[in-house]
Amino acid sequence: MNKKTVLLILLVFGSAAVHAQVYKDAKAPVALRVKDLLSRMTLEEKIAQMSASDLDKPIEGNIAYGVCASPFLSVEDIARQSIAAKNQSRQNSRLGIPIIQIGECLHGQLAAGATIFPQAINQGSSWNPVLIKQMGQVIAYEATSSGVDQALSPLFDIMRDPRYGRVEECYAEDPYLVSKLGVAFVTGMQGDTAQSRIGIGKDKIMCTAKHFAGYSFTTAGINLSPAEVGERELRSMILPSFQAAVQEANIYSVMPAYNEMDGIPAHANDFLLNKVLRKEWGFTGYVFSDYEGVKMLYGFQKVAKDATAAAEMALKAGVDLESPKPDSYPHLIELVKAGKIKMTLIDTAVARILTAKFKAGLFEKPVADTLQLKARVHTPDHIALARQIAEESIILLKNDQQLLPLNMNKIKSLAVIGPNANQVEYGDYAPTRDNHSGTTVLDGIKQVVGDKVKINYAKGCDLSALDKRGFDEAVNAANQSDAVVVVLGTTSVIFSGVGWNGHAPENEPKDPFTCGEGYDVTSIDPQGVQRELLQAVYKTGKPVILVLVHGRPWSISWEKENIPAILEAWYPGEKGGLAVANILFGKVNPSGRLNVSIPQSTGHIPVFYNATNTNRGFYHNPGTPDKPGQDYVFSSPAPLFPFGFGLSYTTFAYSNMRVSDDHLWGNGTLEVSIDVKNTGKVAGKEVVQMYLGNKVNSVTTPVMALKGFDKIALEPGEKKTVKFTVMPNDIAIWNTEMQHVTESGKFDIMIGRSAEDVVSKMTVDFN
Repeated sequence: MNKKTVLLILLVFGSAAVHAQVYKDAKAPVALRVKDLLSRMTLEEKIAQMSASDLDKPIEGNIAYGVCASPFLSVEDIARQSIAAKNQSRQNSRLGIPIIQIGECLHGQLAAGATIFPQAINQGSSWNPVLIKQMGQVIAYEATSSGVDQALSPLFDIMRDPRYGRVEECYAEDPYLVSKLGVAFVTGMQGDTAQSRIGIGKDKIMCTAKHFAGYSFTTAGINLSPAEVGERELRSMILPSFQAAVQEANIYSVMPAYNEMDGIPAHANDFLLNKVLRKEWGFTGYVFSDYEGVKMLYGFQKVAKDATAAAEMALKAGVDLESPKPDSYPHLIELVKAGKIKMTLIDTAVARILTAKFKAGLFEKPVADTLQLKARVHTPDHIALARQIAEESIILLKNDQQLLPLNMNKIKSLAVIGPNANQVEYGDYAPTRDNHSGTTVLDGIKQVVGDKVKINYAKGCDLSALDKRGFDEAVNAANQSDAVVVVLGTTSVIFSGVGWNGHAPENEPKDPFTCGEGYDVTSIDPQGVQRELLQAVYKTGKPVILVLVHGRPWSISWEKENIPAILEAWYPGEKGGLAVANILFGKVNPSGRLNVSIPQSTGHIPVFYNATNTNRGFYHNPGTPDKPGQDYVFSSPAPLFPFGFGLSYTTFAYSNMRVSDDHLWGNGTLEVSIDVKNTGKVAGKEVVQMYLGNKVNSVTTPVMALKGFDKIALEPGEKKTVKFTVMPNDIAIWNTEMQHVTESGKFDIMIGRSAEDVVSKMTVDFN
């Protein structure tokens, strides 16, 4: 807002407004409220607003902190602490500035008692933005019930290396798919963009886009390692999803990454935070440091000599708020007094934080109502949505001779085997791994079959231990059964401390964490003796169905070759076991599609579909152990399973692709359509995918890139027409001068079932 507008508003409100506490007037414009409050604040109060603390310490003396994080407790305990903290900040601080209560909400609020949705990697494999938006609405509804004002989610990072423990928190390896799902999540949480630009409505919360930027482009899969990318790859592959978060979803906050690029940590990166984020994209929200991200500038990355230098560096780079505790930013007081930091920098940062508070209605918003918690949190409708997302995210990777779905009329006994068969696994940023909180695969199968099928259960082995003493029991269970379901996988870190409802029962899993934040691996083969267990069961000759419950893609070359049916379930949330069972027995037709290419082996990493032609090798003479070749000597560079892949219990036929013109003009659009028919005997959902590519440009570009998709439901015999729109920006590139342009030439429009199964293609010109 410019000075003339502010003066005009002042005249409208009258001269008395100059002396009145305008910032407390809910009817006053946000800009005027911010200006008035800033004018009343001391330097110490401003720096406190740029700092975070715990919910049990919302103020220091009579000065309020900017934000407080929710503790990892139950929904009820968080609500009680929230009430106390918000009352304290409003009533006991000099100016009555309310705190922003932070909550982790990656796949449900990180609080015991909240609904646990499938992990982000599942959300991505659903390919269903409508469901993800609904989930965002539910998470916001539940989180606001205990006082949460801002979520530290979602991730707009791109999957690249499955050795990286946080790959489970990502939506996809493709920036377009990440953008669509991330925008859906944010608009579900914050409200539709038109509304959130005005303010955060009832039962909505602010969101945070993280981690900005390149965090998942790790070196050797190691968390916090440098991102080895150039500016063109950064702008082409990494930044588009964050740009969508800012410009399409109007995200309120952005969190810098822990990593560095070209020697510059993200928390000190003026290019990212000021030039790109604010000047190029017009971001008006506030930058929220990752936990200890500012402190790492001197304690880990060694680009600042001490906390004082780190504070100056981060503030000038564009970091508005330091979390999780005051460490470096308190030194800004001495820097301002010494004339090394201009007060305008402080005021700008504080104004951004205060703007968020006013737009979120925090000065007027009532505290949480604990009497409403039971009616608002973990309701049957919310649980049903968690199950539906799980069902739409599970991917059928293999189904030889239609082994699935299992027929209860033909199978009298079923062995259920494996370390994750009778253990819930939710993934990182979940409040628990207690089986009482959800449905295991074993329990889900029992619920579906009732007394119609005899279930023979054996754990077989642990997730990562080398003990094989359970093999005999597992083989015996398989021998006594008509078919076998083997459930293998990983377990992810639990930070909350409430994972066992405050105690450690005798049946607490002893498996160490092998996935999640900080849990990176050198090999993506199945861990421990899990593959050997599967092989022992396979040797019984019984039909085997493999179910994978884990947080990262595994190299399952042996499994693909030998096991007749494979389900990829990732971490499917609290009703994941029932979702798996519903698919196993045909109550639900699988419709999940791979959001990440699965490598043949660890040595093939990285494998991703949207690669340039030069990523695919030059000789095109891949070898085998029996017949060595080139690209590679003993293998091919192809993925084991491609991006977009997934099978169904029905079949779909594609026909009659049409494009509205054979030219795409400079400011025009093309309409693309194709007919899709369910040619099978059961209802199903198909993910129709549109890729663009094969264009000659002045710089190398991906052979193909996803630019449209639609998940459609079809009854047997039903046909629908799926339509897409192509615009010049869809084929734009960052040229040799680092300008975003669309160059003239021909390009292909491809419709496919996956990145490697293009069913129809047309070539058009761009002028």
